[in-house]
Amino acid sequence: MSSVLGISVGAGAIRMARPHTGLPHGHVEPHAFDLQTVPVVDNRAEELVAEAVGVTLESSRDITATAVAYRSEQQARAVRAAMANQQITNYELIPEIFAALEFAQSTGDIRGISSLVVYDLGSSGLSVSVVDTQTREVRHTERTSDISGDYLDSLIREQQIASGRIAHPPDQAGLAALDALCREAKEQLSSNTAVALPSEQGLVLLAQENFEALIMLAIESSARMARDVIVRSDRPVHGVLAIGGCARIPLIAKVLERWMGVPVIVPASPETVTARGAALLARPVDVAAPATTALNADALSPAWLSAPPKKGKKSKNVVEDDLAADDWGNPNQSQDWPRAQRGRADLPSGWSAVRPMRGKREVSGAVLTVSALAVVAAIGLGLGYGPQVLERGSQGSEGSTAVSTSGVPRTTTLEPQIAATAATTTETEATVAAPTRPQTSAAPEPPTQGPNTFVVPGLPPIVVPTIPPEMFPKVP
Repeated sequence: MSSVLGISVGAGAIRMARPHTGLPHGHVEPHAFDLQTVPVVDNRAEELVAEAVGVTLESSRDITATAVAYRSEQQARAVRAAMANQQITNYELIPEIFAALEFAQSTGDIRGISSLVVYDLGSSGLSVSVVDTQTREVRHTERTSDISGDYLDSLIREQQIASGRIAHPPDQAGLAALDALCREAKEQLSSNTAVALPSEQGLVLLAQENFEALIMLAIESSARMARDVIVRSDRPVHGVLAIGGCARIPLIAKVLERWMGVPVIVPASPETVTARGAALLARPVDVAAPATTALNADALSPAWLSAPPKKGKKSKNVVEDDLAADDWGNPNQSQDWPRAQRGRADLPSGWSAVRPMRGKREVSGAVLTVSALAVVAAIGLGLGYGPQVLERGSQGSEGSTAVSTSGVPRTTTLEPQIAATAATTTETEATVAAPTRPQTSAAPEPPTQGPNTFVVPGLPPIVVPTIPPEMFPKVP
């Protein structure tokens, strides 16, 4: 016969529950489970869960499903990591609130209650949640560590030390032993009116009346917190489900019913409610086997990684992209950090070949630009614009040539209004504004040939401006 396993993760103990075989569907008897408790001493609770599950699965081969109830996402991640270390895969994680609801509904404890307050007081803290039992929607939830089972144990310890019957433990080990003794006294008071437990430091003696007076303030604070959670949920409630180890204390149900005004349900063995509910929700998990199909390595890599590099020139953008990729490291290639930091010595081989090519292109462009300007100047001289431009430059240089005192020549930009004559200015402006084909009938007279005039056959005379002697430095 197959069986299932449910586990709850507590700060003080790990609880496991296995339902009896042949359990009928629907109504479940609260005691139809095999229960086991593993105290948490030195190990982390999550690691202890994984170890306990591994041992249980090895000893009981008939277990086909395992469910672990968790309180928070952080605890769920810790449980998954611990299970992975133990190589356990056939399990599932279930929120504690859903496990508690499953058990309470299966046993019929909350029959007829549509809106419920789940009051969970354990050793590490108190959780209060408002839940819709039909849709299992959590309306609001809060948790505090100010009120806990450990806090109630500390109240008993301090009261026993203050009474003078118990000496203060000298070390941490003695303090932990005294806390464990006070916890046992608290648990026995749930069914007895008084308890007396001997210890190395003295006799722990506590009556029910003294205990209730000692913890009354803390229990009322927890009831106030539960009432505030109901107010924040903005939903009316019809009952309170008290679970956790401290729910065994009779005073808690009395205080909650007085503060809430609704029935308070305390299941049998409230500390194992979550584990038993997880067992009821446990289902086998199908673990998908890893794919074993052999794939071609070239098919897994992009084409630009598998294709051979093409020979040829790279554009400027490609070169800059290659440099950036080399500086930051290619994510698709393994590259160590020291090699990436050695600088330009480890750049791709194409980079050293592209740099000289880039300089040659710049020189070729400059040569082409100068050649184009020379051709344009020759065409302009051939069309007859040369004498006018030279004449204008000669006249301007005669009228407004400035020489600096330092002896360095400085070029002066001429304005249109400082031309020699108005007619020449008008003709020049008209020529510049709208150049037209020169008319052979109205060609301007060539300038008088002088010592600075050169005549080239087929071209108009060329006049070279005279450079003033002040431009040259005096020879001593």
